[in-house]
Parts: sequence; structure tokens; C-alpha cells
Amino acid sequence: MNNKLLCLALLASPAAMADNLVNWWDVSVTALHGENYDLAPSDKQTTLTFETAGDWKYGDWFAFQDVIFFNGENGGKDDTTYGEISTRLSAGKILGKQIGFGPVTDLSLALALEEGEGPVKSFLYGIGMDINVPYFSYFQLNTYRRHASGSENISDGWQLSPSFRMDFPVGNSNIVLDGYIDWVFATDEAAYESNFHFNPQLKYDLGAVVLGEHQKNKLFVGIEYDYWQNKYGVNGIDQNTYSVIAKYHF
Repeated sequence: MNNKLLCLALLASPAAMADNLVNWWDVSVTALHGENYDLAPSDKQTTLTFETAGDWKYGDWFAFQDVIFFNGENGGKDDTTYGEISTRLSAGKILGKQIGFGPVTDLSLALALEEGEGPVKSFLYGIGMDINVPYFSYFQLNTYRRHASGSENISDGWQLSPSFRMDFPVGNSNIVLDGYIDWVFATDEAAYESNFHFNPQLKYDLGAVVLGEHQKNKLFVGIEYDYWQNKYGVNGIDQNTYSVIAKYHF
């Protein structure tokens, strides 16, 4: 099991920073189960996702580590790992004044690292934007240049990655719709197709109902939708699947 990204995520947690540098932070674990996955040893998968996110004096961070277990016919492959770690350095925070225009409230230097088993290691760099969109709790848009590592990874190109969250109060609880899009819209290699990955989650705050008000924003249950056109840059492989999920924030 490859734990490099998990270790990086833990290092990025507030335990590694002085308290006066961190505005807020979060650590969570999510269990997912779904089927109809393409280009995998098994079409059924069970995944544990460890995440950390936060905001600090000069920017923000997000990192996750997937541990994926294959269920059913797996061709001798039982599990794999994949993770990403990203950080953004905010121009507004560093300069001490608002940097933006119109609905854009801040600009950042956006950096990301993708790593897992197989030819997937890539470094991404570009510009991040915080955008004020009505009804969204947050909306961020990162534009990256992809730099693939290794001769077998041919995913070099340009990528557009929005991420978002919407909250819908329901009685004493809450419904959350959040997720991201990774759109590789221009590639350097003809053998690697442009691809579009849409991955939202719809979650209900069950903890606020069954565990009490003090556990609000802790335990969520719901579904994840995964649509990936030209998955892994392979022409004509369009993944379209759902997973049931349970997520706990520590």
C-alpha cells in the first residue's frame, strides 16, 4: 500500500503548524461502495478516503488518500491507492489587501501533486480563483498546467478544476451538495484524449439528528455520483456510476 500522500496530508494538518497561523482545519474519513467502474480489476469497489482541508494565514490546503479495495473478480489485484495534495498561496492574504475583480474575490498560486500506483504521478501548477456565486457556500476555480512524471504517463496538458459547496438547511439538520470537476481540455499527446471528470456528493447531516446538536456537521450519509468521460484519457471509455457513502469529520 502506498501511503506517501496520506503522510503528506498528515504533515499538512494543523498539528504541523503554529496555532496562530491556522484559521480553520478539518480531518475526515469517508467509506464508499459502488459498482460499474471502468478500467479497473473489478467493476465493484469499496473505498476508504482520508481527507484534510484547511485555511491558514497565507492560503489554504486540501489533501486526500484513497485506499481502494476491489470486490469480485479482480485478476489477482486486491487493492490500490491514489491520492492528491494541493495548496494555494493567496495573493490577497500575502499582500494584506483584497485582490480581485467583479465576482472574483481572490487570486492564488495553485499547486498540486497526484500520486498512486501505476503511471499517474503528475505535478500541476497554475492560477486559483475564489469566486462569489449566489447560493454557493464557496466556489473555487483552478486552472493548471499538467506535468506528467515518467515515460508511461502521457497526461501532460491543461486542466480546469472547479470545486464547490451548497448548503440546504432542513429542520435542525442540513443537506450538503459539494464536489469537483477535473476537465483536461488540452493534451500534448494525441494518444491521451481530453477528458471530463464530474464527482459530486449529496449528503445528509445524520449526526445532527441521531447524535444531537453537538454532533452537527460530523456524521453524513448520502450518495456520490461519478461521471468520467474518456476515463484516464482513453477514448470512448465513459464511466457513469453511483456509490453509497458515509463520512465522519473528526
